Amino acid sequence: MTAERRVRITEAGPRDGLQNERSVVPAAAKVAFVDLLSDAGFPEIEVSSFVSPRWVPQLGDASEVFAAIRRRPGTVYSALVPNERGMEAALAARAQKVSVFAAASEGFSKANTGGSIEDVLARFAPVVRAARAASIPVRGYVSCVVRCPYDGPVPPERVREVADRLLALGIDEIDLGETLGVAEPADIERLYDGLARSLAPARTTLHLHDTNGRALDNARAALALGVRSFDSSAGGLGGCPYAPGARGNVDTAALVRMLHDSGYDTGVDLDAVSRATSVIRQALRPAAS
Repeated sequence: MTAERRVRITEAGPRDGLQNERSVVPAAAKVAFVDLLSDAGFPEIEVSSFVSPRWVPQLGDASEVFAAIRRRPGTVYSALVPNERGMEAALAARAQKVSVFAAASEGFSKANTGGSIEDVLARFAPVVRAARAASIPVRGYVSCVVRCPYDGPVPPERVREVADRLLALGIDEIDLGETLGVAEPADIERLYDGLARSLAPARTTLHLHDTNGRALDNARAALALGVRSFDSSAGGLGGCPYAPGARGNVDTAALVRMLHDSGYDTGVDLDAVSRATSVIRQALRPAAS
């Protein structure tokens, strides 16, 4: 299989998939979920977030989960961090990669992080320095790349400005979040056209939500443009507490199946994904009842 037909999938279910659940999933269930996902052969699993439990209580056990998971050679176990304190916790937990999160709209930035875009970017400088010292990569999320629940449509030029600022800080990877799940293929094409001057599609990861049922259509559009890296969530779990009405992430099995049927290689074992999905759904059932 040539590099052109290889697609990288980051499994975000343990972090982005669980952060919006009404009740806290026991740490042991999260560990089992991650371990089963490891069996699927993902190149990266986003395990948890070192955000204050006051803001995201569902992930307040991040250190406990990281300490207990079985680490598969070849899989990177990553964590989301909001600031220098979160970075210190992630390093102590032996996270192999960290993510920081910005937004392309001021309204979402203030709701999601309590600060303006400028404030948030300033918090990232010490995180990047610490990551460099520890020789681990940093991903930079840019949320609301098509539409913001507070500010409305987001111009692609605004996305490019934030992405450029992140790259200037030394971020290794830009992850573009279609946070509301309302995009159509034309929106994805418009987004990448606006980024073209500074960021080629192949240098990005696309994070799709599926509120309007168009996530796979948008993934196909992105593939045609040259995107070869996507986030997904087992069972389509997820959503964002600061994006009212947004449903879950694109379902991992559906995305991988579409890619395989289209002649792409992911290296992901769908049977293992199914087992992991069954386990986390069982863990969520009492919380939902």
